[in-house]
Amino acid sequence: MLAQSQTLNGSEIFFECLRRENVEYIFGYPGGSLLKVYETLYEVKDIQHILVRHEQGATHMAEGYARATGKPGVVLVTSGPGATNTVTGIANAYMDSSPMVVFTGQVPSSLIGNDAFQEADIVGITRPITKHNFLVKDVKDLAGTIRKAFFLATTGRPGPVLVDMPKDILNSSCEFLWPETVEIRGFKPTIKCHINQVEKAAHKIAKAKRPLLYVGGGVITAEASEELRQLAISQNIPVTMTLQGLGAFPGDHPLSMGMLGMHGTYWANQAVNNCDLLIAVGARFDDRVTGKVETFAPQAYKIHNDIDPTNVDKNIKVDLPVVGDAKHFLTALLEELPKTKENREPWLAEIRAWQEKCPLTYGEEEGKLKTEFVIDEVSKQTAGNAVVVTDVGQHQMWTSQFYKFNNPRSIITSGGLGTMGFGLPAAIGAAFGIKDRPVVLFCGDGGFMMNIQELVTAVHHKLPIKIFLINNSFLGMVRQWQELFHKEKYSFTDLGESNPDFVKVAEAFGCKALKAENSLEAREAIKEALAYNEGPVLVDFRVIQKDMVFPMVPAGGSISDMLLERLNPKTMV
Repeated sequence: MLAQSQTLNGSEIFFECLRRENVEYIFGYPGGSLLKVYETLYEVKDIQHILVRHEQGATHMAEGYARATGKPGVVLVTSGPGATNTVTGIANAYMDSSPMVVFTGQVPSSLIGNDAFQEADIVGITRPITKHNFLVKDVKDLAGTIRKAFFLATTGRPGPVLVDMPKDILNSSCEFLWPETVEIRGFKPTIKCHINQVEKAAHKIAKAKRPLLYVGGGVITAEASEELRQLAISQNIPVTMTLQGLGAFPGDHPLSMGMLGMHGTYWANQAVNNCDLLIAVGARFDDRVTGKVETFAPQAYKIHNDIDPTNVDKNIKVDLPVVGDAKHFLTALLEELPKTKENREPWLAEIRAWQEKCPLTYGEEEGKLKTEFVIDEVSKQTAGNAVVVTDVGQHQMWTSQFYKFNNPRSIITSGGLGTMGFGLPAAIGAAFGIKDRPVVLFCGDGGFMMNIQELVTAVHHKLPIKIFLINNSFLGMVRQWQELFHKEKYSFTDLGESNPDFVKVAEAFGCKALKAENSLEAREAIKEALAYNEGPVLVDFRVIQKDMVFPMVPAGGSISDMLLERLNPKTMV
């Protein structure tokens, strides 16, 4: 690390700043406006650059790395199309509160606004989908801007920050000065919860007969899983989690209710409908959780803890807001609540009755393979210890139902934006960050095709990712909606005639590949894939084409009105 007060050019300042932010990896793709950066990078040995094959892949890799490790992911792309190709990944990170810093090259300052070759106003384009973004106008501001970018991305509610760097700034020189502290006017996130609000929450919890903890990804971001576990167990409070909150509380614990909402468990949604106290921690009352807001938790006094005050009362009117960090809130609650365990056996017995009435099960059909079986078998063979990445669709919901997440940072998935194509690059990013646990990707055949080029990246770096391809030759979730709500008009969702042979495609990329068409083959293929660590391995699971995910709450419906099976059951093929 260089001393202060040395004269450096903009590209040298860039890398010196990354060193001071302890950056390990850059996910990037070179281009004209960044030639000076890549010239400097040629001599850089302490930061590894991962060459992606598409800039969208870079953003998803950075997010996968961030979600797996808690550290900010870093992206480096050129101007114009390089920058615009990051937009989907930035929006995804923004919706799911993932820390990311995206560095974009830009045309020389003198050409900005002239429609120069490969110019795009990426600051304007990304303003609605970043926590903040910067256009660097003076090389003397570069170090301070980068310092602010990392601070913003990781402080308070995490999110993506973009820094646009014109070509002339990267070529200019100045005295390097690193700001040890950061002050940003107007940015003062509340970390410590107000003690009066905590005391009120503790009083309500102590009095409640049917309390329920509703937990989101904010608990994982705040590293507050242990405090959550202590609170739930010490007070005998059942815990239901959002998709992003899975793993915040052990999935195999008797108090775990699994996921709630549109494809949540029957008993979790029933508990929401019947609880007298709902304690929301690090969750934002997303529409996929609440369904019809007028009927959500109708009997409950609602407590909402969130570090972002704009989330409070946004979707659901709450009775007691507690703004602040989830770890601080749960720690303070533990200090305020009595140490003796409350007797809530009648409430827990009621929940067990709902579990027995509508358990998560799947029937097997002779000679046919069900996605639920594949996910359940992977959960058993990994003992719930894998870092599980998913793409988007039916397999994503089945994963939330049948994989037992016992640890935080164990599920990496696109929640708010629902980005098909997220899975493969996100798994690659996770594999760079996690070396001591298997990285498993569940991906549909539709989503897999969207960023399939990143197989090259996985193969080149010999990343031991287990790619479990759920191949039903359909856009499965869209097909499900077409059957249930759109008169079975399967408009452009049947991929059967256009899908490639994925085993041959994977092998052409240099990836080990297997195929399974029934339960016996699937069990053996999973075992073989988990044992293979020389690089990525793909298993093409030929699953039932017209299977459907249940339970299900129709869009805009109340979570009390769950569909538990096909309205008009038909033979699955």
